[in-house]
Amino acid sequence: MLTVKNINQYYGGGSHILRDVSLEAHPGKVTVLLGRNGVGKTTLLKSLMGLVPIKTGTIEFNGQQIQKYTPYERARAGIGFVPQGREIFARLTVEENLRMGLAYKSAGTPIPAELFELFPVLKQMLNRRGGDLSGGQQQQLAIARALAAKPRLLILDEPTEGIQPSIIKDIGRVIRMLADRGDMAILLVEQYYDFAEELADDYLVMERGEFIARGQGKDMQADGVRQLVAI
Repeated sequence: MLTVKNINQYYGGGSHILRDVSLEAHPGKVTVLLGRNGVGKTTLLKSLMGLVPIKTGTIEFNGQQIQKYTPYERARAGIGFVPQGREIFARLTVEENLRMGLAYKSAGTPIPAELFELFPVLKQMLNRRGGDLSGGQQQQLAIARALAAKPRLLILDEPTEGIQPSIIKDIGRVIRMLADRGDMAILLVEQYYDFAEELADDYLVMERGEFIARGQGKDMQADGVRQLVAI
């Protein structure tokens, strides 16, 4: 579904942020990316979405090279993105936020009923402004918005950040359910190790802009991944 080969990215001043990064994300699997703060994880996701340009390398999605696509072209191609910090529209209602996820669909496209099965609380709060929701409810809204257009690849940047434990469990359940259907690839950046280990089919560990370890999720404990990402 997603194949990234040898991408490099530099920030102003010449700082080499991503160093020959290569990865794959497969349908039906959760690929978890771990690493300490500031190692380049969010920059990698922004590069995949076209929010920051890559200097060299290729990004292939569903058989097409997309490194020259704009962010909205990548969304149209079938990539859903849940950014760190959620970035919902605080003054818009829950319903309006969800419709933003359908912005490139034809007018009148209904909000998929499945979203309310995954996150029942959103149906109860359709007319409430996004800014009035709790942090956990906003995170559910951000994920639902990304799912509205039925992406083939879902990218999540630290979805458990600042979220209460009960909603973390709900989010984990939804991620696992989406992967188990087999038609969606999921790339998850996560700081919360236990959550990552529970969901990971495959894992990657980043340090200073490059991967220093990778393997299967079931081997994370034996591979000492917790120690690699410990602060």
